[in-house]
Amino acid sequence: MSRIAVAGRILVAAQFALLAWLVWPLTPQTWSLPALALLTCSVALGLWTLAHNRLGNFNIRPEPKASGRLVTSGPYRFMRNPMYSALLVFAFAEVVAYDDPWKILCWLALALVLLAKAVLEERGLRAQHTGYDEYARRVRRFIPGVF
Repeated sequence: MSRIAVAGRILVAAQFALLAWLVWPLTPQTWSLPALALLTCSVALGLWTLAHNRLGNFNIRPEPKASGRLVTSGPYRFMRNPMYSALLVFAFAEVVAYDDPWKILCWLALALVLLAKAVLEERGLRAQHTGYDEYARRVRRFIPGVF
């Protein structure tokens, strides 16, 4: 197994561990209007992403599938990693709902893990898809027009 594949598996494990920490303990949360708005946005972005990048075209690990196609429609017109963005918005909804300052550190760690996953994944996409460099110059990674 290559170093990139090992790093990818470690990042996926870290991602799931951080998401588990965000929702732990499974106690009632304070679903304020801001928390619910964030949750709604994350679900909408996630569903929109899945409508354009169907299951089977992508991999949970940051290794593009050999048979995968480059998707540039839907939310991919505005951000290169909309599913990661949806996860970050969901995670922030959890931070707001739990109102626990330690969860902010967890959210920051998750953001770093997803950034590392995106960087690894984009290396593979550049090697696999000739148009990826041009696409990456036009479209931001997580936040349209910003980052």
